[in-house]
Amino acid sequence: MTTEHRPHTDATRLERSFDAPPELLWELLTTAAGLEQWWAPDGFETRVRALALVPGGLLEYTMTAVAPDQVAFLRDIGQPVATDLHKTFTEVVRPTRLAYLSPIDFVPDHEPYDHLTTVDLEAAGDGTRMIVTLDPLHDAAWTAQHHAHRGSELDTLAAVVRRWSGGARAAGRTNLAISCEAADPEFADRWPGKAGCVGSDNPERRS
Repeated sequence: MTTEHRPHTDATRLERSFDAPPELLWELLTTAAGLEQWWAPDGFETRVRALALVPGGLLEYTMTAVAPDQVAFLRDIGQPVATDLHKTFTEVVRPTRLAYLSPIDFVPDHEPYDHLTTVDLEAAGDGTRMIVTLDPLHDAAWTAQHHAHRGSELDTLAAVVRRWSGGARAAGRTNLAISCEAADPEFADRWPGKAGCVGSDNPERRS
């Protein structure tokens, strides 16, 4: 399902490989429990308020500074430590493609505009190749800063996936298929697929 948006001709591609199946990456990208584990810059945390995973649907969330340096910086410049944000989904193809628009409405002396991000997930053996296509922002400096932030977020995502895949292997699940159980008890409570995953005997957990 899609709405009509195409990447910019000068878009940049960030590529990462993950030792986990595309279905796991999809859960981490498209569920509140998944997003809240990794989707924030260093020193911030994200809490999802609403999520409608359809083209034209909104992801609404609050990003809050939690590290002392980030909190102090925002207070020094007179900005709130928590900001309400949203994305609008333009393409939802489970579990291979996700695209969304982000409003860029906070740049001084610049008209607001929408920024497109497209995420493609490709199975690669037992793992996944992720390609993140980012439209440029309004100038080179803002674009470079945006790429750096997205790279940092992907590093956090990779750490979450490594923790899950390592725990799965420790439990003897060598195929890394999504399960309703997580080997790491601390991670289990935040496992994004917990409420609807394969192989559950609990009807409340079935999708």
